[in-house]
Amino acid sequence: MAHISHASHPEVIKRLKRAEGHLRTVIQMMEDQRACLDLAQQLHAIEKAVAAAKKTLIHDHIDHCLAHAADGDPVEAKQAMAEFREITKYL
Repeated sequence: MAHISHASHPEVIKRLKRAEGHLRTVIQMMEDQRACLDLAQQLHAIEKAVAAAKKTLIHDHIDHCLAHAADGDPVEAKQAMAEFREITKYL
C-alpha cells in the first residue's frame, strides 16, 4: 500500500518533538543526579506522550488508508485486511 501523509501527521510530529525535548531534559536530570521519583514521573509522561502519538497515527491509518482500500477492488481489500491485522499488534 502507498504511504500517504494524513492531516494528523503534523500533530503527531509535534507530539513526538515535544517528547524528544522532554527526553533530553530527563537525560540531563539523570546526569544532574535528580531524585528517582522525579525521573520516573518524567519518563512516565514521555511514555504516555509517545503512546498517544502512536495511537493517533494508527487510528488515522485505519480511518483513511484501510477504509479507502476496502472500497476498492477485492485484491486491495484483502491487502488492507492483512495490513489491519499487522498494525493492530502495535495498539
